[in-house]
Amino acid sequence: MSNIFEDKIALVTGASRGIGAATAKALAAQGAHVIITARTAKDLESVEDEIFEAGGSATIAPLDLTDGDSISRLAAAVTERWGKLDHLILNAAMLGTLAPVPAIDGAEFARLFTLNVTAQQVLIASFDALLRKSDAGRLIALTSSVGATPRAFWGAYGASKAALETLVRSYAEEVKNISAVRAAIVDPGKTRTKMRAAAYPGEDPATVKEPSVVAEAIVALLQREFETGTRIAVDG
Repeated sequence: MSNIFEDKIALVTGASRGIGAATAKALAAQGAHVIITARTAKDLESVEDEIFEAGGSATIAPLDLTDGDSISRLAAAVTERWGKLDHLILNAAMLGTLAPVPAIDGAEFARLFTLNVTAQQVLIASFDALLRKSDAGRLIALTSSVGATPRAFWGAYGASKAALETLVRSYAEEVKNISAVRAAIVDPGKTRTKMRAAAYPGEDPATVKEPSVVAEAIVALLQREFETGTRIAVDG
């Protein structure tokens, strides 16, 4: 345990496993109180237990991010209890089916954009005021290389990440001269997650890095000053 983030309040979405869980544990290990969200309470409780066992503190908030009202309720609860938010980590996303653009299923495409883009805008809108109340509010959004470099069969997911990057960078420009809030985009690269296993079923998981490597990069980014709108890729 460290106290680098002592008195800091962090919110991590998609925190029941993978990069989200690793980031929540890494932030808690640095002294932050971490609010962790995902749809499954049982998985969140497991992450919370690990954080407590390591000497950290956390609050679980099971919710469906595609329900905008649930996000608003969470923001209200954070406002009432802490009155600020120091770190907002936008990690939750869905992959969808990899398919040629003409074969993209419209209904699934709509669901994918609802979570990967619309819900992210609602999160930013709901927590903007709380980030501004921090003396150094920070927003970190997780993206993918296909958001910047299109790849065959990745059109749906890539389009959602390209949209997310534009959304976050626009927000960064909007607040940089009127607040202390700064935003950055992190491309985790090849990482051992359930999403990657679904995308590359034949890949040996041992050949790609652990989520903890990405978590450490996010924590390192939050510890330093960075130009708002920064986009970093995590090697390894």
